[in-house]
Amino acid sequence: MWPRAVSEPAPTAAAAAGRQAAVIDVGSNSVRLVIYRLEGRAIWTVFNEKALAGLGRDLPSAGRLSPDGVEVAITALRRFRAVLDEWDAAEVMTVGTAAVREARDGPDFIARIQAETGLRLRVLSGAEEARYAALGVRAGQPDARGVAGDLGGSSLELVHLDADMPSGITLPLGPFALGAPRPLEADRVRRIVAERLDDAALRFRTREFHAVGGAWRNLALLHMEMADYPLRVAHQYEMSRSDALDVARFVARQSRASLERMVGLSKKRFDTLPYSALVLDALIERLGVEHIVISAYGLREGLLLDSMPPGVRGQDPLIEGFEALSQVRGLSPDLGAALEAWVGPALGKLPPVFGAREPALTAAACRIADLGARLHPDHRGELTFEIILRAPVAGMSHAERAFLACAGFARHNSSSNLPQAATIARLLTPERRQRARALGAAIRLGCDLSGRNAGLLRHARLEIEGDTLALDAEGRWRDMLLGEQTAKRAQTLAQALRLKLRLG
Repeated sequence: MWPRAVSEPAPTAAAAAGRQAAVIDVGSNSVRLVIYRLEGRAIWTVFNEKALAGLGRDLPSAGRLSPDGVEVAITALRRFRAVLDEWDAAEVMTVGTAAVREARDGPDFIARIQAETGLRLRVLSGAEEARYAALGVRAGQPDARGVAGDLGGSSLELVHLDADMPSGITLPLGPFALGAPRPLEADRVRRIVAERLDDAALRFRTREFHAVGGAWRNLALLHMEMADYPLRVAHQYEMSRSDALDVARFVARQSRASLERMVGLSKKRFDTLPYSALVLDALIERLGVEHIVISAYGLREGLLLDSMPPGVRGQDPLIEGFEALSQVRGLSPDLGAALEAWVGPALGKLPPVFGAREPALTAAACRIADLGARLHPDHRGELTFEIILRAPVAGMSHAERAFLACAGFARHNSSSNLPQAATIARLLTPERRQRARALGAAIRLGCDLSGRNAGLLRHARLEIEGDTLALDAEGRWRDMLLGEQTAKRAQTLAQALRLKLRLG
């Protein structure tokens, strides 16, 4: 329901031109400004700053916002306002969540924000917070299914992802609501979490759980360190039930001094991380979770997705993201779609190595054909590989990242010696590595045959017929398109596919 079919038209010129938007998120733990560049469905972060105010720290005991936290938040918001002074106010969304919503002095805080900064704070209800968290998960992974959980400083939002209009609940299960920053009393906190989850556990049982929030991202980064995982990208990092339980229970047992000695943990989360670990532990057990996916996208990206026109919102962020990434660096704005139309039918006859995702991955790889255009010609393959592997583009799993990086390398380099071979071996099967090499070789063939001129591709055909790769061109175009360079590239592709080659 969310991704754009790869055969649909490209985004309009206005959408491709892009715009900037900013979100200020006044949360229970942090106050954050993120400035984004929106290019159609692609979301790029261009500025990100936060202050850990801890507004919700005193809420359970006093029912009020932390006085020190209020001052930190106001100072941060005054700075954010100065940063945004030249911006169109319609492009700035300022929202508050659980702490501001529940505190007795929340209205006074809101009034002070407006008086001192001119910002109008929109306080989200628990249901709205849950809905935007779900939209954020979908912004980063359109095919996400199951349940999303967004853990903030004071609350946890749970929401089903399968509905067209996701709705959910908010529960007082954030670290501050459970007793942080006091040292963790594990047995007491486990009882509280179990009581507050009791009814929700039946309504939100799921095999797949999408974890949103900085605390759970830190748990994932720690698990990567413990497992010596080679690709340190939090978004769409996956853990099995047993792996997630192991890391959550490990962290819950640690003292602050022990946490401080660990590599990869945010120093500002030492007081709250054990509480967050216990909440994840309870959710896995009570909801029947078998598979955990980390989402780096959440409420802020959900607000952005909700603000997009329906036609843009339904596009595939992977394809649109790579389209935008390549156009910034490349030369031919219509080359990617033309390559997709040219190589897609032939490669579509091969047994898929990524199932139903194959057409989208082919389309995405074609969109980055020009990514290396402005890179040093002696190093384009390696540099393109690195850019793709770690590009801040949503909508792809870690295996898909590795696949596209390998295809990007093969687009510029016929060597079978991949960069970071050990990393790729952990993420891709030999069959997928070979297919990535073939996809990159096919794109290279199309680029060289046409001179990166999208119009010329219409005059040549690439087909797979049994055990033969056939490349032909229309009569009067044959001698112009099927030269020595083209034959060389076609032979490389045929070898990658383990097929015989027939030209003309």
